[in-house]
Amino acid sequence: METTLTKAKTAARRHAVGQGVLRVGFILGRSFTLSAFSLFADALRLGSDIEDKSGRVNCDWEVLGSTRNFVMSSCGIQVAPTASLRPPTEFSYIAVVGGRLNVEEPIDRETVNYLHQAVRAGVPIIGVCTGSFILAEAGVLDGHAACVSWLHHNEFRSRFPEINVTSKRIFVEDGNVITCAGGSSVADLATYLIRRHVGEEAERNALEIMQITRRRDATEMQTRNPLGAVTVQDRRISLALMVMEQHLEDIIGIDDVANALGISRRQLERLFQNELGATPVSVYLKLRLDAAMRLVASTEKPLIDIALETGFENVSHFIRKFREAFSLTPGAARKQLAAARRPATDA
Repeated sequence: METTLTKAKTAARRHAVGQGVLRVGFILGRSFTLSAFSLFADALRLGSDIEDKSGRVNCDWEVLGSTRNFVMSSCGIQVAPTASLRPPTEFSYIAVVGGRLNVEEPIDRETVNYLHQAVRAGVPIIGVCTGSFILAEAGVLDGHAACVSWLHHNEFRSRFPEINVTSKRIFVEDGNVITCAGGSSVADLATYLIRRHVGEEAERNALEIMQITRRRDATEMQTRNPLGAVTVQDRRISLALMVMEQHLEDIIGIDDVANALGISRRQLERLFQNELGATPVSVYLKLRLDAAMRLVASTEKPLIDIALETGFENVSHFIRKFREAFSLTPGAARKQLAAARRPATDA
């Protein structure tokens, strides 16, 4: 039964949210990413901090759960909920932290219903890391654009083809839904919200203590260099490489890559030649073959499946291009790698 004191506390919390104090309710998916959660929570702590006392003066947070059972993170560390599924209007945001994608039912039905309750109440929802997958599965992302990591772009597009998704940015705010790529971009999102609700000084305090030189804007590109040791300076080339990586199986034309950047094919070819000393066509082929080598090395998939997944129409064409790139066939590469992994035995 709700006591008079409890009612007074609830009213005070709602008043605080209305006055601009930032209050976040975290929902942790099973096998959630610990770094994503801890970056967000610690940014709130530092944004609220006065004289290094870790007081919850301007920011507050709870880990919400339908039960008080510990939630296991993907690295094995467990976190206990600190509160039940309180009325979502007590919070400025409800943040869902995702993790491994091979987990069935990352949140239970009661928690899914709670998210819909928050949506109906007009409380903004945040998908952190692969929390975007959880929101999409729950129907919370219907009609909204989503941001996911480049690592999970193709899987998200495959699972939820009706949702407009990007991995060209670090986070996206679309109406009352925010989705964030994860990794260090969680700190960018958290400090962005701290600046909005608490102020510039609180944002600066959090960034400085976390040793972050500056907060990146939402539109900045995710960090990714698919060419390994080759340094890419031009943002347009980085974006072109990302577009190519997102279309390894369903190959697109170089004209389409250029259109995605808003430049002509000739401009794109000039950029690649000046910085990489190669054509977009040859770099695109390299990305496909590198992906094929990873599949050869890490899976037992038949060569025909690998060929199709990396945009080759038939096995013979795939084997020929693979041999030209790596000086051995896919079958020989798989045998060599298997032999290298096999433990040595005494003669």
